[in-house]
Amino acid sequence: MPPSNDPGVTAYVGLGSNLDDPVEQLRAGLAALAVLPETALERCSSFYLSAPVGRHDQPDFVNAVCRLRTRLAPAALMQRLLAIEADRGRRRGQVGGPRTLDLDLLLYGDRAGHEPGLTLPHPRLHERAFVLYPLYELAPDLAIPGRGALANLLPACAGQKIEKLTR
Repeated sequence: MPPSNDPGVTAYVGLGSNLDDPVEQLRAGLAALAVLPETALERCSSFYLSAPVGRHDQPDFVNAVCRLRTRLAPAALMQRLLAIEADRGRRRGQVGGPRTLDLDLLLYGDRAGHEPGLTLPHPRLHERAFVLYPLYELAPDLAIPGRGALANLLPACAGQKIEKLTR
């Protein structure tokens, strides 16, 4: 990120894949996040293997969460994430279906609300072990706007299958 008086906003992005070598898909996603304009990739969680939620007739997912520092507006950042997905072969159509690369803007500072194509915080992040565990790894003291302390959300996901991978 170029020097500026504006340090930007901390944002968290969830990554997921269950097609076409998911670990490599996440690595490619990380590389693309690292070169976003007006943005610095600060840290990424471990990779986690998780069972699909909703549609179970598909392979398990590999997931991670990254912390960014960005001066991009939320909608502009989301558009960049969608472009990265498209570059990796993501085709939208089946809700909850298999995907080469899924990038979700989970949190953008303490912003909460809706705008076209974007809800912050991500509307289901508090229900998903594959988001909460990697997010907790990065920021255990984080508070989720409208939901409270991240640590208090983890027990509700205790029954969801998730396994930390070595990479």
